Amino acid sequence: MEPLMDVVFSAVGTVASGALSGAGGEMGRRISERLHGLLSRAGAEPGTPSGQQVLVLPRTEQERRAAALQLVELARSSPEFAREVREWARAASWLAPRAVAAVAPGASRPQMLPPATAAFTDREDVLAWIRDLLDDAGRSPGAPVVATLTGPGGIGKTATAVRCAHELSERFPDGELFIDLAGASAGTALTPSEALVRLLEGLGTGTIPGDEARQRDLFRDCTAGRRMIVVLDNALDDAQVLPLLPASPGCLVLVTSRHRLGRVVAEHGAHPFTLRPLSTADSVLLLRRVAGRARSAAPEEAVRAVAEGTGGIPLAVCTTGAGLAVREHLTWDRVARGLSERIHGTRQTGAAMGDVGPDTPADPVRLAQDVSYGELTPACAAFYRALAVWAWPTVNVLCARHAAGVEEAEARDMLEQLARVHLLEEVAEERYRFHDLARAHARELAVAEDGERRMRDAVRRVAVAYLRFAAAADLRVIGQRWHLGPVYDRLAAPVDPEPGDAARALAELRAERENIAAVIHAADHHGFDDLVWQLCEAMWSLHLRLGFHAQWIDTHLRGVEAARRGAEEFGDRRAVGRMLVQLAFAYMGVGEADKAEEALEQAVAADEACGHPRGQASALEALGLLRLKLWRHDEARQGFEEAQRILGRIREGDEGWRDVPRATALLAHHIGRVLAREGRFPAAYERLNDALVRFRTLPDGADTYNEGRVYMSLGEAHLGAGDPELALVCLDKAVEIMTAEGAGLQLADVLEQRAECHDRSGHPARAAEDLRAAAAYYEEQGNAVGTERARARLAALEV
Repeated sequence: MEPLMDVVFSAVGTVASGALSGAGGEMGRRISERLHGLLSRAGAEPGTPSGQQVLVLPRTEQERRAAALQLVELARSSPEFAREVREWARAASWLAPRAVAAVAPGASRPQMLPPATAAFTDREDVLAWIRDLLDDAGRSPGAPVVATLTGPGGIGKTATAVRCAHELSERFPDGELFIDLAGASAGTALTPSEALVRLLEGLGTGTIPGDEARQRDLFRDCTAGRRMIVVLDNALDDAQVLPLLPASPGCLVLVTSRHRLGRVVAEHGAHPFTLRPLSTADSVLLLRRVAGRARSAAPEEAVRAVAEGTGGIPLAVCTTGAGLAVREHLTWDRVARGLSERIHGTRQTGAAMGDVGPDTPADPVRLAQDVSYGELTPACAAFYRALAVWAWPTVNVLCARHAAGVEEAEARDMLEQLARVHLLEEVAEERYRFHDLARAHARELAVAEDGERRMRDAVRRVAVAYLRFAAAADLRVIGQRWHLGPVYDRLAAPVDPEPGDAARALAELRAERENIAAVIHAADHHGFDDLVWQLCEAMWSLHLRLGFHAQWIDTHLRGVEAARRGAEEFGDRRAVGRMLVQLAFAYMGVGEADKAEEALEQAVAADEACGHPRGQASALEALGLLRLKLWRHDEARQGFEEAQRILGRIREGDEGWRDVPRATALLAHHIGRVLAREGRFPAAYERLNDALVRFRTLPDGADTYNEGRVYMSLGEAHLGAGDPELALVCLDKAVEIMTAEGAGLQLADVLEQRAECHDRSGHPARAAEDLRAAAAYYEEQGNAVGTERARARLAALEV
């Protein structure tokens, strides 16, 4: 059995790490409060060494070890306390991020590989080489097989890795992971944290932690003991790859990169393989496959001439063959002549090609792209250039039509045209991406033929379109929150939304989150400060609900600076405080409490300076919530009370006055929760009942959801005061409200809470009934951790 100290120390670390980020939801908050209560009692016990009582959340390793030691020492002297500590540690273990897909009954294996191309040719030597690595009896038994495929852009590294992964998939029954690390340049490369989030999503984990270290630990836990293929495509450097390597010896890792990965080879025993151009014979074979049967009767000499013009680079071969496949007027001779003229530095008119000369080596990919581009209609050529004004992660119809300034149907048609000639790749339904060499080609053409002003205008059109999209979706997710920005003045939250509409809107935002982050970067680069901070504001509901903290911090740092620049000119000065508050929540998610507190204090000052009491009260509320998470209860309560006083100064007709009643009710709820934590139960009941009345009598109609949340807090307070019967009365009401609201996760949580009350009251059958219902609701909401926890508690109850 694991020593008690190790168990408790691990539990303290899990709870303290999750307290700031909100990991575990209401259950996580209650477990954090239970830790505070245990430590307070431990410090009050006779014989406890002076100065060891933990009065604030233990955030450093030293503080956590001291807290764990304090609990263990007291547990050894009191059997009753030992039982409570073990129960608390067992509950805390459920907050640790876990590989849900690996443990859930009937979980499906991840299958993230893109489809293998039907036109693949050669590279059998690579597959044989990888098979030999896997079958090598002398390889290290405790490490995965790592193979790196390197070579220049367009050489076919991705296609080779994907084809090999498909061919070997039967040897890896636990699934395949694939990620494009976008490492063509440092500016586009994913951070290790961003990559880990995508891999963990593919593995079906529940809550994903915000900090990279815990993400890395969770990824290794998820892949431990599993036989999987992991394809890390288009890596920039060793630093990007190393955190993504699984520890399981049953895994195969295929890494593709344009650069040698010395540390991966030296430190992890990776096996390097350099891809070379295809032979002329294989180039001819691939060219004929791509061009199709309609071109099969072409003379061998003409096909060979085209193949030699592509230099054996698969991307150039495929681009050239695709053009021949879809353009009947093109002849093999014409394509061969076009490639030859470009190789020798002249266009078909005989005009010089500029920087291409006898001393400049020909780039086969660029030559093929030039030929394909030359065959586009003027409208499609302009469309191609417009798509490359920024490195969008993917291009959909929304992005394309606004970048090019065309109608939706025309955009859809031209996207398909570009995909048919291999200048774009379709990666999902109506979603495309450039090969980075194609994007570079298109961007250079855009600079030369359109100029920076037109490119800048295209970026602004895309940014405005995404702002409209994101703000409209945000209103569907959390329509009742207060919003800032001119875009919201033109939109309205749905009055009577269809069931599930908020979840659909959140999914839509999630699908576009990487494009929106890229739009924020592009708008920031071009100085569109008004759009930068509004785009950040429109992403609030997505980040609040789903996290993605690395992106959140990156975009909102830009949002803060954009808002500050605007405030110095003629922008909305209120935006500075708003961005700082949202940035602070992102810092909380990665455990950066000091940075979060600094940002919130700056937000309070910024809103006070610009005369924005609604924003100042919101910043004080957020600061109070942070201090509540840190167990600084008195400071939290004072912050909430100060926010109430500021709201009280807002008069009818003032900016934000319509939101005052609901904001005041929320603050009353917060204050009641603080008082309950402090053990001041009569005062807590008074504040919580005041919050109930306020939510029931809001001018624009009762807020029954938050009324239910207050009943949950009342039930928790009565249970903390040792009165489970009164707690049940409140929790029964909360169950009734959450059922009517269709709030599945909150209903599951309150059912778990009520089960605890029934258990304490000596009604195990009722507790079991609630746990079965809670498990069903968690499962319905896709919360596998909650489902497993409720079932485990039920099994323990029925023993």
